[in-house]
Amino acid sequence: MNETSWQKFQEYLLYHEELGLQLDISKVTFEQEILDQIETRMQTVYPKIRELEGGAIANPDENRMVGHYWLRRPELAPTFKIAQEIKTTVNSIKEFAARVHQGLLRGEKDKAFENVLVVGIGGSSLGPRFVADALGTAGDKMKLYFLDNTDPDGMDRIFNQLRGKLDITLTVIISKSGGTVETRNGMEEIRRLYQEQGLEFPRHAVSITQSGSQLDRTRTKEGWLKAFPIWDWVGGRTSVLSAVGLLPLALQGIDIDLLLAGAGKCDEITRNEDTKNNPSALLAAMWYIITGGQGGKQMVMLPYKDRLELFSNYLQQLIMESLGKERDLAGKITKQGIAVLGNKGSTDQHSYVQQLLDGPDNIFVTFIEVLRDRNLPSPKVAEGSTSGDYLQAFLLGTRKALSQKGKDSITITMTEINEFSIGVLLALFERAVGIYALLVNINAYHQPAVELGKKGAEEVILLKNKAIAYLHKHEGQKFTVEELAKVLGEEGKVETLFKVLQHAAHNPDHGIRAEKSNIRELFGITYSTTG
Repeated sequence: MNETSWQKFQEYLLYHEELGLQLDISKVTFEQEILDQIETRMQTVYPKIRELEGGAIANPDENRMVGHYWLRRPELAPTFKIAQEIKTTVNSIKEFAARVHQGLLRGEKDKAFENVLVVGIGGSSLGPRFVADALGTAGDKMKLYFLDNTDPDGMDRIFNQLRGKLDITLTVIISKSGGTVETRNGMEEIRRLYQEQGLEFPRHAVSITQSGSQLDRTRTKEGWLKAFPIWDWVGGRTSVLSAVGLLPLALQGIDIDLLLAGAGKCDEITRNEDTKNNPSALLAAMWYIITGGQGGKQMVMLPYKDRLELFSNYLQQLIMESLGKERDLAGKITKQGIAVLGNKGSTDQHSYVQQLLDGPDNIFVTFIEVLRDRNLPSPKVAEGSTSGDYLQAFLLGTRKALSQKGKDSITITMTEINEFSIGVLLALFERAVGIYALLVNINAYHQPAVELGKKGAEEVILLKNKAIAYLHKHEGQKFTVEELAKVLGEEGKVETLFKVLQHAAHNPDHGIRAEKSNIRELFGITYSTTG
């Protein structure tokens, strides 16, 4: 490191002792005048942040406030009712977890619960799963399992681990709307598994959903063990510090008060309207400088800590769902977005760092360094150095190589991994995303494109059901996909029909047979019932 870079490092290193956090932006190429220009722009952003935290409508599509910051500081909520609901829910979570841990709440065979199966998708899984993995220890009070997709084989992998253990397994079903298809499917599959084991699902089930939702009505009708709320002002990707994350994490044995305290302290410090002393705002400013405010570049997350391996997965939803927008707030086509990828260091040095260094200039790297290696002293493994010394050396070496190649990087340094520091990390990025969105004039809190995929999936299921019903009605007859599309009046959906029939024929539960044609092979397959 030469004298010039050392001077820049000293000038721009942001250190907050209360957070146990350092933010180093010295490896980003910029001039002070650019920061000054962004500071002027930031002064128009901060009032909007204050308005959002005060209860302004953030999502006009659904007429919703966005108040995940109230979760860690209920006294900031815009109404006394909201503040009380937050406090009551946190207390209820801690009381419920204590009853489970003490064996006061048991399964129907009067055995204490030892496992928790969390059924949810997207924000109902990514955040809790990351925190659970980051803070998990051999001394956890309960073991967490996550079912977060509608892949039957994926479900079976989890179910096989729980067979013979369902009587000591508490299942938490999470769906804000109460109608999420993937979560509904997982619930019905696990319900059947309980039944196969001679157990009543409701006596092992807890819900986290909005009051009055389809899921809420189901749990009321069936008499589940407990229900916890999630409110319309909590978005899925910012829900980890609501009951969505706090309940499973409390059951695991994690101190959720410390988790909330870390996030709350980070919120407090990142309300500072002097950008150079606000880590979230400074992080957002670097994203703006690196992307030119146009998005498009890939953010490569490189946490040099195994406990942070799942952080990139969590950030993918938080950042890409929030910032990936076709139009800005004025309705102008903008095509914003920052793609996120990453795994962990130094693993990535043996996979894609080669392209980061020698490939196209379409990336920037965010390193996460954790100063404390482990709780016990480490042995010297070679050259008078510990494994942790080498881990840091690989980080610094890779960062230097990127700088030599003219690639920008940001380094976040944390003192250690614990509940407080993970809370800080969650809030740091949540707020950086909100600030960056306002810098580029987009709405971070709606996701209209997501609904397109859901609508498309519904159309596929309708077509599949229509085709299979027709084949069963005409048992014994054979149809090519083109013939079937014609008789169904779906000539414009031949490719989709081909795909759903190919899938159906590979799964015996549909009762469909496929026979190859000698003439057109794959596209000449005929479909009929299995009889």
